[in-house]
Amino acid sequence: MTYFSERENGERPRDNEDICKGAWGGIQALVSARIEDGSFGAFYPENCPDSPVPIGSNESRLWQAMRAEIPNLQQRPWDSWSEEPPYTTDILDMIEFCWRCVGKPISTFHHSYFRHDHFQFDIEAGQDEFRDNVNRIFRRNSLAYKLTEQGYIERLVAPVLREELAAIQFDTGEAGLDRLLETARRKFLDPNEAVRHEALEVLWDAWERLKTLGSGSDKKAQITSLLDNTAGSSSPQFRAALGREAKELTWIGNNLQIRHSEVGQERLAEGKHVDYLFHRLLGLIQAILRMNGRM
Repeated sequence: MTYFSERENGERPRDNEDICKGAWGGIQALVSARIEDGSFGAFYPENCPDSPVPIGSNESRLWQAMRAEIPNLQQRPWDSWSEEPPYTTDILDMIEFCWRCVGKPISTFHHSYFRHDHFQFDIEAGQDEFRDNVNRIFRRNSLAYKLTEQGYIERLVAPVLREELAAIQFDTGEAGLDRLLETARRKFLDPNEAVRHEALEVLWDAWERLKTLGSGSDKKAQITSLLDNTAGSSSPQFRAALGREAKELTWIGNNLQIRHSEVGQERLAEGKHVDYLFHRLLGLIQAILRMNGRM
């Protein structure tokens, strides 16, 4: 489902990473509605007094399970309408938890004495419905996240890079380098900023390993060979630019808190700093791999 403004003007940029109060209210309303219609009875049922048949959601058990898996949530989030949003990562964890527990309730019998219905559940349909509603809230509030068909929250990066990261397959001929690059790619799509910082560390490790794939007797000769092949013999100025870029990125990895956490090294203060450096190094790595027949 799209709204008129989206059909008329196009989708808004998805560049917000902090869940605002308005979006949080929508998520609370969605979860509250699924509790009320019995959808969480698929895993946390309230049973009929006459027989062990689900008639709705057991809100207390749902909260106990959620609280055990997301300890930072201090009170039932669907009751906290006037509260500021919890940490974004806790909200995203809550969404993943709810997706795993939801199902579409289907009435199989109306129990006239107690005036309630007995339910069975279509898990896949309930999860699809929940995912569509969550993703619409994300989209309408320009949030850089999506809930996937597998029930995981992914962070959306810039559209061009997003498509490339989704499609990229590393086959460098060196298994250790492939593992590092794939780990960096996967971690970079994580909504948790700490995990994205880990992606940057892994990518820098991949950069150091890549330097050894060129011909030569030592690391300096090997990276020189790789950069020579990347630029070609007819582009001396481009070759010089590649050399400066490789040297600068090596300096960044050794002097900022990326590969090391030594006293005096500057910490990356913003998630956008992590994104910038990841894009920058990945671009160089891909250029080297492609021009050296390893991608």
